[in-house]
Amino acid sequence: MMDRRTFTSLLATAAVAPRSSFAQGAPRKSALYSSVGPVLTHYDVDVEAAALIQHASVTLPANVQYAWPHASRRYLYVASSSSAPGTGPAGTEHHVSAFRIDPASGALTPHGNPIRLPSALRVYRIKGDATLGEEVPQRAPIDAGIYGHQVRVTANNRLAIFVARGNDPAGGKPEDPGALKVFSYKDGLLTNGVSIAPNGGYGFGPRHLDFHPTRPWVYVSLERENKLDMFRLDGDTLAAAPAFRRETLAEPNNIKSRQAAGTVHVHPNGRFVYGVNRADTTTEFEGRKLFVGGENTLAVYSIDPSTGEPAPIQHVDTRGIHCRTFHIDASGRMLVAAHIMGLAVRDGAAVREVPACMSVFRIGADGRLDYMRKYDIDTGGKLMFWMGMVKL
Repeated sequence: MMDRRTFTSLLATAAVAPRSSFAQGAPRKSALYSSVGPVLTHYDVDVEAAALIQHASVTLPANVQYAWPHASRRYLYVASSSSAPGTGPAGTEHHVSAFRIDPASGALTPHGNPIRLPSALRVYRIKGDATLGEEVPQRAPIDAGIYGHQVRVTANNRLAIFVARGNDPAGGKPEDPGALKVFSYKDGLLTNGVSIAPNGGYGFGPRHLDFHPTRPWVYVSLERENKLDMFRLDGDTLAAAPAFRRETLAEPNNIKSRQAAGTVHVHPNGRFVYGVNRADTTTEFEGRKLFVGGENTLAVYSIDPSTGEPAPIQHVDTRGIHCRTFHIDASGRMLVAAHIMGLAVRDGAAVREVPACMSVFRIGADGRLDYMRKYDIDTGGKLMFWMGMVKL
C-alpha cells in the first residue's frame, strides 16, 4: 500500500519544469496558493507591503499533498490523496489535477480531468494543451528507495533526483536507510539509476533538495539528522558524499522534542540558502494537548561564491507550529512560511493557543529575515499541508 510520503513524490516527475517556474528572476507579480485539506486557496502577493490578499478557492478530489507549475507558469499540477498523517490507515485515492493559472490575476480554473495514480513512482506525459496525458512505460523496474518525499529534475533536463528519507529505528524495528536516487532522464524515461547513500544510507535521512541557480551545487536537508548537506554535480554525476554538512538547529545539544529539518530553498540570487526546523511533540495537560517545546525556526545560510559552502548567519522564530512549507517570492524580497497546525503552548503560568498560520518575512540585502506579520488560518481540524508561490 502506498503511504502519503511515497505519493507526494510523484507529482514533480509527472510535471517536469525548469527551476525558474517557481519564484525566480526580476520583480513581477506572484500568486500564492495554500491548501487546507482538499481546498486550495489563491492569494495575491503584495511584495511592497509584505502582505497577502485572499481570493477564491478550488477543491481537489482529496487532501492536497504537493503542487508544481508548468514551465510556462500558465498551469499548476496538484497532487491530492486520501492519505494524511494522523488520519488512520493509508488512503486509497490518489490523483493529479491540472489547473489553468490566469496570467493576470493568478486565479485557478480546472484544466482537463484529474488522473488517478497507482502506488509506484511513475512518469506521465503532459499533452500539447498542458492537460495530463498517458503514463510513460519504463524499460525496467525503478528502485525508489524507502519513504520517498520529492523528485526534482536538473535545469538541463538530464537528471532526475528522487529523495528517499528512510526511517529512524522504532519499536524494535531497525533503521531504514535513506538515499538520493539519481536517474538519467530523457523523454520521460528514467534509466541508469544510482543510489547516493553515504554510510550505506544509515544516519542519512534526506527530505528535500534545491539546486543553486547558476552553479553545480545541490542543497539537501536531512530530516532525521537536522543537517544541511551540499553535494556537487559534475556534469551528469552527483557526488557520492556531501562536500559540506552544517547543523540546522540553533541549539543542536538542547533538543526538547522530536526535531525534523524540512524544506530547503536557495535564494534566486544564489547568495543564500534557507532551511526550516520543525517541532510539534505534545503532552497531556488538563485534558489538552500541550506543545512540549522545541525549535520552529528558519535557518539562514550565506553561500561561499567559490565553493558553495553554507555558513549559518541567522535563526529566526517562524511564529507558528511545524512549518512544513515556505517559499520565496519572484523578487527575492519576501518569504512566506506556512504552518500545518495549531497547538496550545505555555505562556508563563497560562496556556494560549497558537493557530495554524502563514508568517511573512522581509528578506534583506544581506539575506537575513525580518518578521512582518502573520495570517492566522482556521483549518477546521485539517492540515495546511502545502503552500507555494508562482511568478505570473
